[in-house]
Amino acid sequence: MPDQTLSISVVMPAYKAEHLLPRVLPPLIGMLQSGKVQEVLVVDDQSPDETASLAKQMGATVLTTPVNGGPGAARNLAAEHAKGDVLWFVDSDVIAWPDGPDHIRMAMAEENVAAVFGSYDDAPDGQTWFSRYKNLLHRYHHQRARREARTFWAGCGAIRRDVFLEVGGFDVKTYKVPSIEDIELGYRIAETGRRILVEPQLQGKHLKVWTMRNSLSTDIYCRALPWARLMISREGLTDDLNTSMAERVRAAIAGLLLLSVLALPFWPGSWPLPMGLFALAFLANFDFVRTMAGHGGSWFAFKCLLYHQFYYVYSAAIYVWCLIEYHLLGQKQKLRVRRG
Repeated sequence: MPDQTLSISVVMPAYKAEHLLPRVLPPLIGMLQSGKVQEVLVVDDQSPDETASLAKQMGATVLTTPVNGGPGAARNLAAEHAKGDVLWFVDSDVIAWPDGPDHIRMAMAEENVAAVFGSYDDAPDGQTWFSRYKNLLHRYHHQRARREARTFWAGCGAIRRDVFLEVGGFDVKTYKVPSIEDIELGYRIAETGRRILVEPQLQGKHLKVWTMRNSLSTDIYCRALPWARLMISREGLTDDLNTSMAERVRAAIAGLLLLSVLALPFWPGSWPLPMGLFALAFLANFDFVRTMAGHGGSWFAFKCLLYHQFYYVYSAAIYVWCLIEYHLLGQKQKLRVRRG
């Protein structure tokens, strides 16, 4: 049963979010008015537009960061002022589903649970095939994740306030540019022996529209590189989300597929090999392909599968590079000193 005694403070970091607030705030203000949450805190990160005034006008409590410091610093500021037992982080480009508080309280009622996070819903705003692929891929991994996690996701996730303060909040010194500060926070929570749950029913609609250009930049510089370095410096690859053993096998198949295609000009007679490897990639990713086809048809699923092989290759290549960097190029000592 949900623990109805737990009070929830919604925390939304916002920067130049004036155009998003009319869509993302009304559901949260509705929860406030119905008593499902205790407060809605919008933290304006020194926006040059009317984000702060509009949020206040719509009924939110507004805080303002002293300097523009990114979403991690904004969330840390909110945690200092929040009244609730639980901090529910909702990004300013996410429309939270109205039953979110129920799922948060249900999860928090379980023994030793400190945090819970959910996923995007299956109807993202961006309708180009690539934007849908990116948002649905995120949902795909979170919907199929192990229930017990060692990471955290702040797009739509909640943490007990006392635990958040105990572990020091988001590390905005290491991650001065927003990237994986939520994942790293999850590691520190897990190290205390407390539980982090993945709740597939805790959902929100993502309004971000992805392009290949902004996706590559985000994937490489804000996700893959810092996350690989974090895993290598702590405990290696984990079996969470998109770093599971099955995902590693699929990445290996994608790498072999690419090598076989690159070998064709030098070995024309080897064409059955890439065809066979592509068939193997299709079988290994059959559940992913079926899911994508269910949201956009066969052609959409085929394009997603092709790009997904490229995604596997550059993600795996970055991890290998970080291993070389850590063990052979002197980064091991630097990371140890930083953690110390």
